[in-house]
Amino acid sequence: MIIAVDGPAASGKGTIARALAKHYGLPHLDTGLLYRAVATRVLRDGMDPTREADCVAASDFSDTLLDDPWLRTDEAGQTASIVSAHPLVRSALLRRQRKFAQQQGGAVLDGRDIGTVIAPDADAKLFVKATPAIRARRRHNELAKAGSSVTYDRVLADIRARDDRDSSRSTAPLTMAADAAPLDTSFLSIEAAVERAIAIVEGQRRG
Repeated sequence: MIIAVDGPAASGKGTIARALAKHYGLPHLDTGLLYRAVATRVLRDGMDPTREADCVAASDFSDTLLDDPWLRTDEAGQTASIVSAHPLVRSALLRRQRKFAQQQGGAVLDGRDIGTVIAPDADAKLFVKATPAIRARRRHNELAKAGSSVTYDRVLADIRARDDRDSSRSTAPLTMAADAAPLDTSFLSIEAAVERAIAIVEGQRRG
């Protein structure tokens, strides 16, 4: 069984995807980490994230980089949003993601284009969303706990900028697949959101 979980930044899709993977005993891939890994290599090697050739050169990274805690930083996330807009970077990472999705037994993948591009034939598809203000509050709280002094207004502006980049890029834009089920987590607890996600998957499996 392949489960595709898409949605914008800080919508809760990662938390839901991990919970679904645990519930169904499936491997999980946060595909956003792949783009964060490219962004990390670009920054560490002094390359330009707006230059497609530089980003493609950084796309051939070792899986060990995915365990680097720095990939979870806000800087890595912001740069990943720029890097992911390059069509050739998305092509470079496409095979890696599809191989994970098509492994024996299935998998859970979360990202921006899982249900539309990576695994269009997924057995279950969710599109997780929340209001920009609530997503910014969640992200701001995460950053504050990590010791960051960034303001809420800055986080909100960054969230909106990322939404715009992700939705307007020419290749694999952030969009809900026609056969995906929406899940708005704005006013749901984590437990309630996960419970709703499992119910959606079960409903889609029954067809």
